[in-house]
Amino acid sequence: MTWHAQLDINYSQEQQRSVARHTHSGPLRLLQSLYPEGHAVCHNVLVHPPGGLVGGDTLDITVAASGAAHGLITTPGATRFYRSAGEPAVQRTQITLRDQARLEWLPLETIAYNQCLAENHLTLNLAPQAECMGWDITALGLPAADLPFTQGRLLQHLELPDVWLERGLIDASDTRLMDGPLGLAGQRCMATLFFAAGTALDKPRRAAALDMARQVLDGHALRGTAGATCPNPQVLVVRVLSPLVEPAVELLRQVWVNWRAHFWGLPATLPRIWSM
Repeated sequence: MTWHAQLDINYSQEQQRSVARHTHSGPLRLLQSLYPEGHAVCHNVLVHPPGGLVGGDTLDITVAASGAAHGLITTPGATRFYRSAGEPAVQRTQITLRDQARLEWLPLETIAYNQCLAENHLTLNLAPQAECMGWDITALGLPAADLPFTQGRLLQHLELPDVWLERGLIDASDTRLMDGPLGLAGQRCMATLFFAAGTALDKPRRAAALDMARQVLDGHALRGTAGATCPNPQVLVVRVLSPLVEPAVELLRQVWVNWRAHFWGLPATLPRIWSM
């Protein structure tokens, strides 16, 4: 049995409070809104009860926000792409931010299991004054459990239309990509943190954010396989390769904390579910 599930989330501001409303079909849910840092930022946890995707499954997630609403979305566990018998499993996320809206898209890692055929798409649509910060963390197999990623494919797609596009096909049988020095060099976790704006960021604002990120990277054990860049005046990106998920996540969280304070003047308020 395959699933086609859809979740539509809409953030708006009501009496200075960011509010999330949602509709769904199939096995996708949004848990109760939480406000650990006051009414301005609405924290939500997105849940997929089956726990993973198999060939033929499709998850469609749309997130919209308007006014000065600020949402933060995370997940209680990893997104798992399991072995496929032939059809791909697909997750599509589309984020549309209007007015001065902000969104933090911070799901836990995606795990590509051996013999999966997976597609993971994220598309941003931002109004000129809207801003979004998010990440994509992918584990190829479970090397610590002796479950390597030796067969299968994962297509990753990150896009801010007409501004920034990253699209890559990870084929487990491509040994030059998986193990070559110009590819993943044997690393099995790849992670990307981005800050995207609907219009060009001021040069001093961009430069200060890059300096902050590079200071974090320079003091981290993964500094040899991490970097921060600005591919477009509207986008800042931190990338890291790691043998395991945990050190990559720890690094990205440090940069996220710094960028949250720099861009929005907000403290490091972690989603409560991260500490459970």
